[in-house]
Amino acid sequence: MRVSRRRAMTTIGAAAAIPALHLEIDAASVPAEDFESILPAIAEVVLPSECDRTAAVAAFASWIANYREGADTDHGYGNTRVSATGPSPAGNYPAQVAALDAAARSLGASHFRAATLQQRRAILEAAIAQTNVQRLAARPSGAHIATDLMAHYFNSSAAADLCYRANIGRDICRGLAGSDRAPAPLARR
Repeated sequence: MRVSRRRAMTTIGAAAAIPALHLEIDAASVPAEDFESILPAIAEVVLPSECDRTAAVAAFASWIANYREGADTDHGYGNTRVSATGPSPAGNYPAQVAALDAAARSLGASHFRAATLQQRRAILEAAIAQTNVQRLAARPSGAHIATDLMAHYFNSSAAADLCYRANIGRDICRGLAGSDRAPAPLARR
């Protein structure tokens, strides 16, 4: 299976055909451990089967845990203005996790993680369609926990390596030694 952003966005686009879920949600009832335990169940649906989903989930959880509101960001090429990061996108996740669990309960599962893969896919497609996400953000935005996980992964060095089946190491400083050679092929998992 080839990893492509187009395929991911096609899946998101197809979700628009699924009716929106309107459920009563008590976000305050979502324990912090539910956030971390639900990520593998989401990753199984939205990330490629060939990627190391455990590593992708750990990297995303680490990014969220280490997020600092108000930190200076890089000004970017051609822009002299430095801006600060906004509130953590994780502030939106408890309500989203509660909605996923409520949707799973409406289908007869005890919670989202206990739902079948097909049920989880349908729940996530409907949830993403409700958010009206048209493109994956360059970094997690809080629009939805599933699209944030996807954005974090698909913008990573690991995703680029998998896409090109080579050890490119896009975000890794490798130095000049060997820079004249093509990246080594990616080892098969």
